[in-house]
Amino acid sequence: MGIFIKNESQIALMRTASQICARTHELLAKYVKPGITTEELSKIAEEYIRGQDAKPTFLGYRGFPGAICTSVNEQVIHGIPGLTRLKNGDIISIDIGVSYKRFHGDAARTHPVGKITPEHQRLIDVARDCFFESMRYARQGCYLHEISASIDDYVIGQGFSVVQEWCGHGIGRQLHEDPQIPNTRQENRGPRLVKGMTLAIEPMINVGNHELNILDDTWTVVTRDGKYSAHYENTILITTADPEILTL
Repeated sequence: MGIFIKNESQIALMRTASQICARTHELLAKYVKPGITTEELSKIAEEYIRGQDAKPTFLGYRGFPGAICTSVNEQVIHGIPGLTRLKNGDIISIDIGVSYKRFHGDAARTHPVGKITPEHQRLIDVARDCFFESMRYARQGCYLHEISASIDDYVIGQGFSVVQEWCGHGIGRQLHEDPQIPNTRQENRGPRLVKGMTLAIEPMINVGNHELNILDDTWTVVTRDGKYSAHYENTILITTADPEILTL
């Protein structure tokens, strides 16, 4: 399929989609408290996104039943919104995709619910920090897997494990485009980064080991050992200088 390089008008649409995505995250952060259900969070997100003349990308995507992904505690990704009621000590990873005039933005954040343990707060912090660590290599002339190696090295150095089976991706006219972006060190360098590439970089990291299971709903990915997982993602644009993070 090849990597789709965006022109200025396409990038402008992605900026709009991505900013709606970012504002939806900011809105939901105010509601992440003990007592709210994941379905309520999904409804708040969907109403806001549609109110911006955009669409929640995930709803119906390959059959996914929710407007957003809500993954609680040991759930890594693709948690389906439902009757789960958040309680003090939980963490929740919220992944949001937005489509605006057929172009996409995608971002994920992990939030504490009430008072959480220092270890789980550090998990959330490292998931975010490894993303920003990798941005040193998200530059024209670098190679894609320098991003991957940077994430892996940082997370392992902090004593956590990196999810191997799922990865980041190109994004634009489609939610998932080439290239795939692993979060673990690779043997090859991957493609060279050039201006106009748009990428969704999304480290997923675990307190325990990297082994995973998929629940009977065929969507929800969980840690096999039941330990907590965190997810952080932004849609970025490769430029001739520093990367532009579209979903901040």
